[in-house]
Amino acid sequence: MSLVPSSSRWRALALTGVAATLLATPAQASGPEDGLAGSDLYRNPYSTTLEAAQTLSGQARADAQLLGSIPSADWFTNGTPEEVRAAVDEVVSAAEARGEMPVLVAYNLPFRDCAQYSSGGALDTAAYTAWIDGFAAGIGDRPATVLLEPDGLGVIPHYETLDGSVEWCQPAEVDPATATPDRFEQLNYAVDAFEALEGTDVYLDGTSSAWLNVGEVSDRLVKAGVQDATGFFLNVSNYQFTANQVAYGTWISSCIAYATEVAPGDFGSCGNQYWNGGPATDWQGVGMSNYGEWSADNPNPALNTSGIDSRYAAILGDVEPSTHFVIDTSRNGIGPWDHEGRYGSTHEDWCNPPDRGAGARPTTTTDIPLVDAFLWIKVPGESDGQCYRGTEGPLDPERGMQDPPAGQWFVEQARELIEFASPELKPQECHVAWDAKGKGKAFSATVTVTSPTPEWTLEYAWRDDQRVNNVSRGTATQQGVDVTIESSAPSVVVSAKGSASEPWLFTVNGGPCTSE
Repeated sequence: MSLVPSSSRWRALALTGVAATLLATPAQASGPEDGLAGSDLYRNPYSTTLEAAQTLSGQARADAQLLGSIPSADWFTNGTPEEVRAAVDEVVSAAEARGEMPVLVAYNLPFRDCAQYSSGGALDTAAYTAWIDGFAAGIGDRPATVLLEPDGLGVIPHYETLDGSVEWCQPAEVDPATATPDRFEQLNYAVDAFEALEGTDVYLDGTSSAWLNVGEVSDRLVKAGVQDATGFFLNVSNYQFTANQVAYGTWISSCIAYATEVAPGDFGSCGNQYWNGGPATDWQGVGMSNYGEWSADNPNPALNTSGIDSRYAAILGDVEPSTHFVIDTSRNGIGPWDHEGRYGSTHEDWCNPPDRGAGARPTTTTDIPLVDAFLWIKVPGESDGQCYRGTEGPLDPERGMQDPPAGQWFVEQARELIEFASPELKPQECHVAWDAKGKGKAFSATVTVTSPTPEWTLEYAWRDDQRVNNVSRGTATQQGVDVTIESSAPSVVVSAKGSASEPWLFTVNGGPCTSE
């Protein structure tokens, strides 16, 4: 699941001495002062997705550009404290200039992912807390949302569960006596560091409905400091239905309320997805199935939540669950892959499953009281890792090919996510050709726009410190790095100061375009 940090090199640009041909623009809206919920999400025009597009052609390039036109999280996975500070500052500064909310993933815990597909991370607690300090310094007091350490609570070295068993992750390099307290020390430190910032929301790893049971993950969240955080996140690097995550997250919030306010420490009594009996079902229950959408009135007993819902209603009384959460909908449009028992227990159904679709578009308005946002956290189109499904490899036996390493662009999967997206992801209807001449401190670019309408409005963002001087056959505005050009001509010539680099993302009349 590891991704490289964003390669964007943003610098805010003050408008001084812009030619009279540029129209004045209104001031930017104020930033998302009230946190993630209700904010406008930041879309990085120099994201890793759009970076991948630069090496592609044809349909593969168009697919990457389409997925890159939708806001996704920016991941930070390594570097020195100063390097991560600078990288975070770039993204946060660009988002602040637009009055938008950046979504940042901190993914650098020592021994992350138990040295599997996304191995790496800081060397020890001291190195990690220094890295977190650098990350926090990059945000400062500006608005930001931090998703803290996917898998950080799902995979803990030498962890003993509520039922007394020791989990599978038992690396010899880690002291069993200190592995668990070290992990919780690291996460608590990070929660405190981010919550101390004036404008930052921070969410902890809540796994997914196909992973830890409700009581188990609720206990881990409390130990990691969820009550000092904004909440938790679900379904990162997974494909589970959104409806199921809403139910699962609501049960986690209810379990946290019960085991902290009603019966402190009694996480083991929390109803969970692996047996759904309760008062509403006369205590008859089965394990919940992942291969359908859960609801309280579903006639299929394995998809019906009413028993668990009624258990929480009975044990909570007047206590209301209050821990909020967000859901990753980047790849869950048609739900998880039903492998039908192939490969036995080594099916790796979370690892580049075939024919999955992108899910609900990112939004911070969900109309679900405890759900702050649907987000694209795992960047869609980037590989989960090299999946062998119990074989010796190097091919993925389900796909008949070698999957790219974790975090690298996966052309075939990107195509599937668009083809099977629900709701539909419509292809681009416009195209931009950018032909720049010049070098050094000035250049001109012939910009040819193929648009479904004769009059068009083109928008893009500079990468560095370029500034528009003049536009032939059109009018332009520039606010910081953002440029808007209006015209009814098939092409315009942009004269500008700065380097002649081509923008990575163009929109026409608000819709994303392909570009050469």
